[in-house]
Amino acid sequence: MRVEQLWSNARLATLRGEGLGVVEDGLIAATDGHIVYAGPRGDAPMLDAETIHDCEGRWITPGLIDCHTHLVFAGNRAREFELRLAGASYEEIARAGGGIVSTMAATRAASEEELVSAALPRLDAMLAEGVTTIEIKSGYGLSEADECKILRAARALGERRAVNVTTTFLGAHAVPGEFKGDADGYIERVCEAMIPAVAAAGLADAVDAFCEGIGFSPDQVRRVFGAARANGLPVKLHAEQLSNLHGAALAAEFGALSADHLEHLDEAGVAAMARAGTVAVLLPGAFFFTRETRLPPVEALRRAGVPIAIATDCNPGTSPLTSPLLAMNMAATLFRLTVDECIAGMTREAARALGRLDRVGTLEPGKSCDLAIWDIEEPAELVYRMGFNPLHARIFGGQV
Repeated sequence: MRVEQLWSNARLATLRGEGLGVVEDGLIAATDGHIVYAGPRGDAPMLDAETIHDCEGRWITPGLIDCHTHLVFAGNRAREFELRLAGASYEEIARAGGGIVSTMAATRAASEEELVSAALPRLDAMLAEGVTTIEIKSGYGLSEADECKILRAARALGERRAVNVTTTFLGAHAVPGEFKGDADGYIERVCEAMIPAVAAAGLADAVDAFCEGIGFSPDQVRRVFGAARANGLPVKLHAEQLSNLHGAALAAEFGALSADHLEHLDEAGVAAMARAGTVAVLLPGAFFFTRETRLPPVEALRRAGVPIAIATDCNPGTSPLTSPLLAMNMAATLFRLTVDECIAGMTREAARALGRLDRVGTLEPGKSCDLAIWDIEEPAELVYRMGFNPLHARIFGGQV
């Protein structure tokens, strides 16, 4: 078989099936940017490669996937960080005009090119740690023009860098000042104007919402999800972060790709997610940064067989984190996830949370040749180390 690229003398974590799918003496062959073989050297067909890369015993995993970020925004919220250190709560800051609405003002004032320029260093930090697919949400514009501007900037990042960007419309993130006291009126605008406009322009791959006391009620989220469904877009949800409004069960009712945060998730929500195949996306950066104390129900999720993904939740207010490797370490140390769960959570299950598991997330024929090659002795090093980046090479679509 004639192939373009061959990576040999490698140890593979294929992530096929359960666990890491380890292959000790493996190789990967690719043509036209897609994997044609990934597995034991002894089982490989006869391969004639244009280019052969000797990995010298290094480990190869699928490229990392960050399935929950708010990467495109302007300004920062360092002052709010100081206020929280002094004892102010996230809710108190938000109700005083800080939080999401604060970032909204800076983001509205920025041009599309300024948003791209501001986001590029954050994206580059993630790519340097092996990320090949990233989800980017809107939600800091809160008007049709500004939400579309954010989504266009997110798409532009995928053109400026060798990375697969998926975009999510998060218009139901907060109530903007022009609709103060009229959350229902704003949700009507989101459903009747913004979602159809975003869908018609092809700017979003999914629709998200913030279901919380300082966000939107389950009834309002239901209207958003109905509009998403009417416009052919899948849904996901910020759910049970600060309280239990049963948002995860609502998301599962709509066949959501994922429900994210989940610190206050109850058994009924876990069961609903399991039935729907909705992925639990855990966000240890936000848990750490906001000094949360209530842990997500990891053991209940395991028992129910709910897939668990991990993401940075990179955002200016509650998780200014651009390190997927540190996110994995936090998931292990704070949430007690295993090494296998952390690595799967940043590859296979993250792909599942984006509805992209047919394209990325594992090493197997037919999928995009998106690889991370690591200078490590064992996979646990990816989770164990802090402040150290062992990436040797990042391959996107078969290209270094």
